[in-house]
Amino acid sequence: MATYRELLARVKEEIAEISTIEAHEHFESSESPLFVDVREPDEWEEGHIPGAVHITRGRLESSVEGLVPDKVRPLVLYCAVGSRSAFAAKVLGEMGYTDVVNMAGGFVDWKRNGFDVTIPRVLSSEQRSRYSRHLLIPEVGEVGQQRLLDARVLLVGAGGLGSPASLYLAAAGVGTLGIVDADVVDESNLQRQIVHSTDRLGEPKVLSAKRTLEGLNPDVKVVPIQERLTSENVERILADRWDVIVDGADNFPTRYLVNDAAVWHDIPVVHGSIFRFEGQVTVFAPGAGPCYRCLFPQPPPAELAPSCAEGGVLGVLPGIIGSIQASETLKLILDRGDSLAGRLLLFDALGTTLDEVTVRKNPDCPVCGESPTITDYVDYVEFCSTPLELS
Repeated sequence: MATYRELLARVKEEIAEISTIEAHEHFESSESPLFVDVREPDEWEEGHIPGAVHITRGRLESSVEGLVPDKVRPLVLYCAVGSRSAFAAKVLGEMGYTDVVNMAGGFVDWKRNGFDVTIPRVLSSEQRSRYSRHLLIPEVGEVGQQRLLDARVLLVGAGGLGSPASLYLAAAGVGTLGIVDADVVDESNLQRQIVHSTDRLGEPKVLSAKRTLEGLNPDVKVVPIQERLTSENVERILADRWDVIVDGADNFPTRYLVNDAAVWHDIPVVHGSIFRFEGQVTVFAPGAGPCYRCLFPQPPPAELAPSCAEGGVLGVLPGIIGSIQASETLKLILDRGDSLAGRLLLFDALGTTLDEVTVRKNPDCPVCGESPTITDYVDYVEFCSTPLELS
């Protein structure tokens, strides 16, 4: 039976190694490899190499392909002194990773040389418990959860779509949720607007939502904006630097206003809409895909547009569409997976079918095209003479 030292010596003969000096030279180069830290969480929290990915040695085989799908990408593995990472480098080679080296001397030698170290913010014990299922996902983990806690999301509407979207975003730990809505809770809302309750009839929706969401998660700050979004206030509202906008409007004036503002402020919009048994979701990502006006350059004639009063909707439908909007929002914040940018997802509750339509950027789009013709906000007031309700 071989001893640990003998096994380690054997492994080091089979893998490539570099010193911390050489690793630092690669770190500062224009084509820096990805550093992978295989230490335990408490070691990581005491400091790590800036930009490194953290995968504990015990979870390496099961998690690495989710975090590092490119098996030809250059990797530098390290642990405290270079022993655990040596075994990890051998394992990655056996898994098909072709450019893996071990950093001899590990993090201890890196610090001894005075190289840069990042000391991460850490979650509290309460947060570790609350977000424990997120922390188990390699694509989220503690770094991703911190990104969620730092994120700022603006929801346009606290109605049918805004209700489920806001609940799941708050539960996920999105740190700041702004909610724009001028309406009060009405009994007819409660068939689908699950962020509100019977005892809040007549209460402003933004205040009702604030009570629910902050009661669900004390990590979340809700910014109530009890106004109807217009060309006069949109710049002021967007001045708070939102990372993502969740569009839960059910009328054309607000949709176009949100779209144009998002294009000019370079903010992605997670768009959803519902009607009776049908819903649709997409992502409008400025610079990376089409915008709402690429699909619909101008609103339809007022007589062909749906009434501002609800035309009817199955109560559970906004729950489905709003949940997908929340999922797309979390992916945008985490920068994981493929968003719905350039794809329109269509859901039919009657047939329980999902279809997808490719949506391409229109070079002649009046807002995001090569020669835009719309350069200022437009209020399409002809669609409704009364205050606009949000789904």
